[in-house]
Amino acid sequence: MSGADIIGAPGARSGERHWAATAGTAGYRAEIDGLRAVAVLPVILFHAGFGTFGGGFVGVDVFFVISGYLITGILLKEMEEERFSLLRFYERRARRILPALFLVMAACLPFAWAWMLPSEFEDFSLSVLWTSLFGSNFFFWLTSGYFDLVAEEKPLLHTWSLAVEEQFYLGFPLFFLVAMRFFGRSVAFWSVVAIAVGSLALAEVASRLRPEAAFYLLPTRAWELMAGALCAFHLHRNGRRSNGALAWAGLGLILLAVFLFDETRTPSLSTLVPVGGAVLIILFAGGGTGAGRLLASRALVGIGLISYSAYLWHQPLFAFARIRLETTPGPPLMLALSAAALGLAYLSWRFVEQPFRRYPRPVLVTRSRVFAASALGATAFIGFGAWGHLGEGLDWRFRLNPLQREYVATALPFPLRDECTTSGSDYREPAEACVYFHDRAEVAVFGDSHADELAYAIAEELEPRGLGIVHLTRGACSPRYWRAEETLCGQWTRAALDHVRDSAEIDTVIVSYRILYDLFGAHRGAYPGLPDERSPEERESILAALTDLLESFRAAGKRVILVLQSPELPRSIEELAMQHKARGEPIAGVTRDWWEARNRYLRRELEVPDGVTVVDTTDLFCDEVQCYAGEDGVSWYYDDNHVSMTGARFVAERVVGLLADDLPSPGL
Repeated sequence: MSGADIIGAPGARSGERHWAATAGTAGYRAEIDGLRAVAVLPVILFHAGFGTFGGGFVGVDVFFVISGYLITGILLKEMEEERFSLLRFYERRARRILPALFLVMAACLPFAWAWMLPSEFEDFSLSVLWTSLFGSNFFFWLTSGYFDLVAEEKPLLHTWSLAVEEQFYLGFPLFFLVAMRFFGRSVAFWSVVAIAVGSLALAEVASRLRPEAAFYLLPTRAWELMAGALCAFHLHRNGRRSNGALAWAGLGLILLAVFLFDETRTPSLSTLVPVGGAVLIILFAGGGTGAGRLLASRALVGIGLISYSAYLWHQPLFAFARIRLETTPGPPLMLALSAAALGLAYLSWRFVEQPFRRYPRPVLVTRSRVFAASALGATAFIGFGAWGHLGEGLDWRFRLNPLQREYVATALPFPLRDECTTSGSDYREPAEACVYFHDRAEVAVFGDSHADELAYAIAEELEPRGLGIVHLTRGACSPRYWRAEETLCGQWTRAALDHVRDSAEIDTVIVSYRILYDLFGAHRGAYPGLPDERSPEERESILAALTDLLESFRAAGKRVILVLQSPELPRSIEELAMQHKARGEPIAGVTRDWWEARNRYLRRELEVPDGVTVVDTTDLFCDEVQCYAGEDGVSWYYDDNHVSMTGARFVAERVVGLLADDLPSPGL
């Protein structure tokens, strides 16, 4: 959601107002600015972490509808008056979008420079580059896998919606111009209808099969923009007829989605709720209706006018707060930052947005200067982004000593992660899973991403003995699979379970999950406290599923080894390494007491089926007082919870030791 379509405020140049309903005439519609406020406030509060606004993300959808309506209204009127110019259209878009965007991006740079770790800074640099190329939605789609940085800590994550709108602005006017001039209004209208229907159908399918692509890309968002375009067609021909009941219904549908949607697939057929609400308000919320008067109130109109800048500012404020603080920012701070976003939004609207759009004498008077300044600014940010990326996060900013560099250099996952891991909508069929070092796989490693490095390390141990390993893991996927049809995780787990049970070659299954995360939630931001994000019912269901999974393998005649989760770290290994200076002393992680408390419920409640061997990894990483993250320049982890290849080898040696009596000798 961007709000980049705020193109009509009182006093704006003719041709840049909110188009009214009467054919051939225009007028400012204050209720559209109010609708913007209704969209942007829930988005901000949703990103701030206020659970009441669990569906606040639907503000994105509302803004796409508004964009489609306003842009198509301008196109219809200017083409009807035979004064439409593509260059003038793009000049207006550049004046509207780029000054505030470049300001916020520039404001992010010093904080990113000072506070971001090299891996974070490298990712941020790429986001700067792609945002400047109007393609950040592609970047965040392609990097939205389980192993990517935490989404809440990406300062420019929200620019994906700007990219969607920018791509719409680049292509739609040209398409519309050709359709109107060469085929007529009727063909243009029905083309928009066809795009809307096709895009909605694609969104519904893709949200099930490729949810990340559906969320970020224009083809599955186009129907929302086209819904607004169809409103413009209707109002341009028929005029606006106020209807209080339908206007209230529209506002109610949006609020229903804001407060009741949670993990709803989006965009999909369910997104018709907020989109339909926005359509009803555009069509029927005239000044004579109660909903129209509410939306046209001074407070909502004021927030609506600054909504684009508010949207730009809120995510960087939240992201840098989360990066800087060692614990999760609490509600008071996030509420204060939300207010700060509105304050900064007013300032940037007043002193940046308006001067660049003020007529008759805006900043950069001529069109050529606008395009030249836009190209210069984009080039500068692209250059900065390339520098940060090619420089691998510019770790020299921290003046690391040789020991610290050794730790950072050894904080590595297994070498085939890109080829052999499965996560998100990247559905690797179990029959196509990676088999290491030998064609025949007698051992399967099964679980979530915490089994990835373990699988490769065990394969290294067994390779001299002539045994192969099949790697069956899926990131961010708990053991639950009973309702497999509802999630990709469940579908994969069911398919992988069946694959192992049906395989005559596989005689041993090694199971490992980040089970404490599944049971209680992430420790990040909670330590030294204990997270408690799951309900008792969820915990019971997860443990029952794990027990059932183990028993299913046992019933199929497999030898089963359950490897318990390795200790987590209080912060990322990269951050811990940068604070560690003394060679000969290990890097301290969490305390042993905390780790024992984190495990207490699991050890008490887990019912391990007879014949299943349990490997507790705690003693491999902890002494009686402290758990550790690395030693003598070698990292045992590569983030704050996944073991590195070195850490995985510790565990693999213990697991293979349990199997030794049943294995052929090396070289035989």
